[in-house]
Amino acid sequence: MASPEGGTPRGPVPSLSGFLGRHRTDSPPTSAAGAAVLIVAREGAADIEVLLIERTVRSDDPASGQIALPGGHVETIDADLRATALRELQEEVGLTEADLLPPVRYVGSAEARWFRTSVGIFAAALGPSAAHPTRESPREVASVFWLPRSVLSETRRVPRETSGGTVEVDATLHEGHVLWGFSRRVLREFFLGPEPGGASFAPTREDR
Repeated sequence: MASPEGGTPRGPVPSLSGFLGRHRTDSPPTSAAGAAVLIVAREGAADIEVLLIERTVRSDDPASGQIALPGGHVETIDADLRATALRELQEEVGLTEADLLPPVRYVGSAEARWFRTSVGIFAAALGPSAAHPTRESPREVASVFWLPRSVLSETRRVPRETSGGTVEVDATLHEGHVLWGFSRRVLREFFLGPEPGGASFAPTREDR
């Protein structure tokens, strides 16, 4: 059964520009983290929506089949973490920096225990004339969809396989998709704020 969870802001809900405006426009060097992800959001008809991917089921992918933000590991060609996030966005869903409203914001970093690395988190709004995101790399991406911000405030406990075996984790369910772990934690903090009593982007057991 779904239930509301702590972290829902009081008062008027900020616009997308309000969420983005809280964050910096600079970018750390690639040495600051081993990977980067990009929160791409848009103003939907009834709610802010965020772009997510369903990863292709592969035996060599530790996040096989999971719902995730576009992103991936740093490569030597990347000038900084922002470049990593933008390169991965194009490789996975076909969007480029020209499809985003400037500036791309640097949100912070978080530990992704599943990958045993720190991840730089960036965010930007989708431009009005942007290309339609597509499954650019079928080897990595099984599907692409938009998640309404409002569903992040609801939680279900679902069983999931982790490095420690099968455990029940907090998850957000939407149209058959199960969002949990690192990407869910990042999005909840970005849109709802830090969990009461918790450290900003603190790693959790579900991220393993």
